Amino acid sequence: MRESLYLAWRYLAYHRIKTAILVTSIALIVFLPVGLRVLVDQSADQLTARAEATPLLVGAKGSPLELVLNSLYFESDVPETLRYAEAIRLDTMGLAQPIPLYVRFSARGYPIVATTLEYFAFRGLEIASGRSLTMLGDCVLGARVAAQLGVGAGGSITSSPESVFDIAGVYPLKMRVAGVLAFSDSPDDHAVFVDLKTAWVIQGLVHGHVDLSQPDAATGVLRRDSAVITANASVVQYQEITADNIDLFHFHGDLSDYPVTAVIAVPPDQRSEAILRGRYESPDERAQIVVPVSVIDELLDTILTVQTFVIVAVVVVGLSTLATAILVFLLSLRLRRREIETMVKIGGSRGSIAWVMTSEIVVVLLAGVLLASVLTLITAQFGSSAIRALIF
Repeated sequence: MRESLYLAWRYLAYHRIKTAILVTSIALIVFLPVGLRVLVDQSADQLTARAEATPLLVGAKGSPLELVLNSLYFESDVPETLRYAEAIRLDTMGLAQPIPLYVRFSARGYPIVATTLEYFAFRGLEIASGRSLTMLGDCVLGARVAAQLGVGAGGSITSSPESVFDIAGVYPLKMRVAGVLAFSDSPDDHAVFVDLKTAWVIQGLVHGHVDLSQPDAATGVLRRDSAVITANASVVQYQEITADNIDLFHFHGDLSDYPVTAVIAVPPDQRSEAILRGRYESPDERAQIVVPVSVIDELLDTILTVQTFVIVAVVVVGLSTLATAILVFLLSLRLRRREIETMVKIGGSRGSIAWVMTSEIVVVLLAGVLLASVLTLITAQFGSSAIRALIF
């Protein structure tokens, strides 16, 4: 038996290219459906884990999936906004802790997440260096943002305009990096966090400029009434908030009318959650309340349905490849007829010769399965990181 295995091994080693092709083909036949299943399961676990940690989400009526993806994963298009008054209303109800979110802008390709300090406690985020948000114009970077941009506490980052042809007079805002978050293995690692008011500054709803009541600002005054000073177009808004000009930033209108994209609602118990969901069931209600895990489950059901068709297609292709491999072995036996006749002439029994040929096939199959197992282990170990890089 040992001699047969040795002969089989030497034959495969001599025809290494053919052997490598056969081993790779068999490995892919085994790995593709299994590896795909591992990746889908890991993706589902990552998506549902964050959704399960978020009890309820309030947003403007529209696509629940778009609302969840924007609010939890900071992806997809910006959903319809609702008034900040909705967060105040939730707080007044006393049924849940409101955590407003405004996810609309970006900085150097990373989403700017405007929220309150309660968000960091809710997500269990900790400051690794520097400090938290304390001043208008501050920002806190996710761990991966800081690492990839090479920016730390004490540095700065500038918001990106929404359009190259933005003529609305909204200027990019240079923000101070107050701190950097510890790695959390979540979408928060890829975000830039600011206070809600800072996001409203980026949008132009809050702005600062020179004090028009001062004599040296006379060139920027268009009209001066008894109590109202109207500025002309020559007045330039500040693009950075500092200790010297922070008092010159001011709000226009009622703060409750300012926009947010969603409000995370964290009820203390199931009873409060049920009552809160019931209050948003009215047909006259302008906002919707969704359970993120239910929305993600519906998305995953669709993905799993597609996955089933993909796996079936992979299996069909795999069977075709396996049939081709069998054909290669059969043709190889025909081409090796003279070799087999030589082995018979030197005293080899038919059983020994059959065992040598069988050993070659077994070695190729085992090598293919072993390679598929290694690829599956690598996928299980590093697949989640690749998924986070692609999704988040």
